Amino acid sequence: MNRSSIKAGANTSRISTGIKGCDEIFAGGLIPGRSYLISGAAGAGKTIFSLQWLRAGVPEGQKAIYITLSEPAAQLERNIEGFGWSMHGITLVDLSPAPEPSPAPAPEYHVFPPSEVERTPAWEAIYRAIDEHRPDRVVLDALTQLRYLATDEYQFRKNVLNLVNYLNGQGITSFLAFEPHELEHDVSAALAVDGVIRLRSGVSAQLAIGIRSLQIEKFRGSDFMSGFHPLRIRSDGISVFAHRVEHTSTSAPGNYMVSSGIARLDELLGGGLESGTTTLLTGPTGTGKSTLGTQYLATHARECGPAILFTFEEPESFITRRSRGIGAPIDDVLASGALKIVRINPLEQYPDEFLANVREAVEVGGNRMVMIDSLRGYQFAMEEFGKTQAHIHNLVTYLQRLEVTTLLVNEVEHITSTSLKATDLGVSHLADNIILLRYAEHAGRVTKIIGCLKKRIGNFQPELRNIEVGTNGIHISEKLQHLRGILTGTPVSTREGE
Repeated sequence: MNRSSIKAGANTSRISTGIKGCDEIFAGGLIPGRSYLISGAAGAGKTIFSLQWLRAGVPEGQKAIYITLSEPAAQLERNIEGFGWSMHGITLVDLSPAPEPSPAPAPEYHVFPPSEVERTPAWEAIYRAIDEHRPDRVVLDALTQLRYLATDEYQFRKNVLNLVNYLNGQGITSFLAFEPHELEHDVSAALAVDGVIRLRSGVSAQLAIGIRSLQIEKFRGSDFMSGFHPLRIRSDGISVFAHRVEHTSTSAPGNYMVSSGIARLDELLGGGLESGTTTLLTGPTGTGKSTLGTQYLATHARECGPAILFTFEEPESFITRRSRGIGAPIDDVLASGALKIVRINPLEQYPDEFLANVREAVEVGGNRMVMIDSLRGYQFAMEEFGKTQAHIHNLVTYLQRLEVTTLLVNEVEHITSTSLKATDLGVSHLADNIILLRYAEHAGRVTKIIGCLKKRIGNFQPELRNIEVGTNGIHISEKLQHLRGILTGTPVSTREGE
């Protein structure tokens, strides 16, 4: 893309930021020939973000220069070596302060303003570099240094506005780095540019982990995705995870029935689960929720198509060993790739990062059944980033819109209780189906009970049955006809003499 086409009015086109996941936030990318202010405290990622954007333009034949006013060029090149990057194709213009020959402190300016005493006025050097190299992309790092050299606020504002007008007039796309504390005191730079990108970095008080995010505060001439978008800085650069608000759809679930592979359970559920619905498997620990969910996944993988398990709890080795222990091994579907197990460390992913992984599994991996084990682990991972209910709602809305069959494993705290709650998280309204697993004590023996509390589509049998998980698989009994008060945890026989 050349500057003449931009000046001719081709600003409706877009150029990529070169940052994974970021173009969507900018509604398709940056508008070329515009100036963007990138603000963030030290260590927030301004330099990496800017360099990554410059490097993305090199393969497209874009001429790029990086003008550094603070960090010496040699130091900058050393710092980016950790990413395996080079400055190939990028012209580095070093306008940082020259080191003094002696360790004595530099003299202070008492009579003349700094801009008049410096050997080469910085503003003139910037214009000279741009005129000499005639770039398509410019990074100026950092505009804050020029604020310190300004005689007064008026002169600084005038110089910034002149620079932005000059860059835009030349059809140059530019990033101007600025410190956030200066931006709070002087908004002139933000008013002059066409877009403001703010990078944030902090530490979670609850999880004691680093949290980074990107926010678009201004994007003149375009819509953009508002909110805080988490980002990560890894060995290959920056990745951004857009905070999407998923939209509902009018698609109807139930294109096919999903079997558990257990005849009596399918009978209890009126033939099985309708595809595209969301099912909550809820109950106290040890009742068989994960085992039952894995059974559904394996059956779906064999009969209907790919399925995936995201587990916040157990490693794959535990899951496969348990499935072998009950005589229902899943090794075949794992080996074929029809079933995948992905373990998530709750401390390693943002909610939007996890949703991005789910989206990839569905849209790229083709998985038509997703299980999350469990919501308790999900809550632990996501509670730092807003209400868990909101994140779960967003996730379920996305999966329902794409007609993905979803299993959510939920653990309730009480083993037995006279008050029955489907979840402690307040998300039961999101489920199309609720399968309850519960402990009961009868005749000095602890038993496990299963029943269907809710099914939005189709009929089900409102019965309670025993469920046993043993070496020969999962077995469901007939209806428990001679017991009452089962859900209290201490059922009473209705037969005389018992």
